[in-house]
Parts: sequence; C-alpha cells; structure tokens
Amino acid sequence: MKFILGIKENMTEYFSDTGEVVPVSIVSATPSIVTRIFEKSKDGYDSVQVGFGLQKKERITKSQAGAMKGGFYKTLKEFRLKPADTVSVKEGDSIDVSIFTPGDKISVSSISKGKGFQGVVKRHGFSGGPRTHGQKHSEREPGSIGGGLRTHVPKGMRMAGRMGSNRITQKNLQVIFVDKENNLLLVKGAIAGRRGTLVEIVQR
Repeated sequence: MKFILGIKENMTEYFSDTGEVVPVSIVSATPSIVTRIFEKSKDGYDSVQVGFGLQKKERITKSQAGAMKGGFYKTLKEFRLKPADTVSVKEGDSIDVSIFTPGDKISVSSISKGKGFQGVVKRHGFSGGPRTHGQKHSEREPGSIGGGLRTHVPKGMRMAGRMGSNRITQKNLQVIFVDKENNLLLVKGAIAGRRGTLVEIVQR
C-alpha cells in the first residue's frame, strides 16, 4: 500500500513521449512524517497516522501536541489498513513522492468546492418554469413539491440547499509524472476541490 498527503495546485498539459497531450492536475506533496502506527492488538484496528505541513507550536493545543511525535504539523491524517495491506514504515519515517511511479493507479480523496446555498436550477439541473403564458417570475422556481394528493413533502425531494463542500473520492486515476526534486505529482484528469485543497492519495 502506498499513500501520501498533498496540496492541489493547478491544472496544465503534459506532453507524453509519443507527443500525446494529457490534461493533468499538479499535486504538491512535500514529505509526510509517520507520527504513529495503530495495531489491532493494542488499538483495535490497523492504521498509519502521518503528519503533513509544519506548524508553529503556539498555534496548536497541548492535546494536539501530545499526539504529534517528531514535530508540529498542520494536519494529522490516518490511513486505515486492510488485512491484505502491507506497509513497511515505522514511526518517524518520511514518505515522499518517490514511492510512486508513472502508470500507478491511485484513488484521490479531497473536499469539493463549496458553493453555498443554491437553488434547484444550479444544484440539481432543473429547467425552471415556462417564460410565457402569463408567468412573470417563475424562471428558476422548483415547481410543486407536494406531489398531488400528499399533504406533506416526500422524503428525498430535490430542493434548494447547501451545495458543495463534500468529500469526493475519485478512483482509478493515473500518475503521469513524478518530479522528485520539486515534490510534485502529475495526476491525469481533474481533482475535486479548489487550489490549496488537501488531497489524500492512496494506491492499494
């Protein structure tokens, strides 16, 4: 099992050896430090905890500092291990982009862009009401929500509400290029989230 934390940068084009143009997302993955290893015999489950991004000591609480071994980090993340997973790391080890090779199939998890409170046209793709036949202000209205004979709103009715800021996991993405000197990964296609979003990259 391979895993690392990174920051989504921007998208660009990558030209392969055959001249093919590949759209890629750039992920800046500075080395992550293994801060703790959880074992099923002692903790009830198998997991590896890593720290990412250095932080000033004054900006973290005492309880957070107690969980951080070897430094102070902005983010602590755990990667749960399945019974078939094998990981040859120990506390204090550094994990960098060199563990990946071009062609690796990976899963990328991140938080999508938050869009706030949105109506049904943007949130669910409704077409809105008709623009003619005496209707003035119904262009982006949802229409009836009762459903005819019902006296209540059915559960699951698509309505206006908060949109975005969801955890998205994209599977079967491909590593196109590994820049070990600058700690960069080029991943084929788009990754959910804005620039600066924390991403979790895993290959099993």
